[in-house]
Amino acid sequence: KWYIAGLHFECQICGNCCSGPEEGVIWITKAESEKAAQFLGISYDEFRNKYLRRVGLKHTIIENMQSKDCIFLCCFEGKKGCAIYNCRPMQCRTWPFWPYNLESPDDWNAAAQKCPGINKGKLYTFDEIEKIKNMR
Repeated sequence: KWYIAGLHFECQICGNCCSGPEEGVIWITKAESEKAAQFLGISYDEFRNKYLRRVGLKHTIIENMQSKDCIFLCCFEGKKGCAIYNCRPMQCRTWPFWPYNLESPDDWNAAAQKCPGINKGKLYTFDEIEKIKNMR
């Protein structure tokens, strides 16, 4: 693998990974939805009806219709943040170590064009990256 020596990443809390302009999918499991509902103090059914849409057999978190940002991307004291950060879905937890970002150095650097934390900060070892990548 091209990243055998590891890769640097440190979240800059910019919210770009949660932002449009393209529409995307934010996969969330039933267990993750139940945790998020509990965190928000609402029922699972209310969470599902208010914040999710079905795509095939899976659910995705809805996005703001205009901006295409994740519905949970909020502004806290002038910084972007996730309203359900403590119980965010695995897809969010594993960014930027997604398989398609790791296909090649060009794919990794293309992701870095949107994410200022890529190629900065902590060095993740090959083994750490593989573990995170395979969590999805």
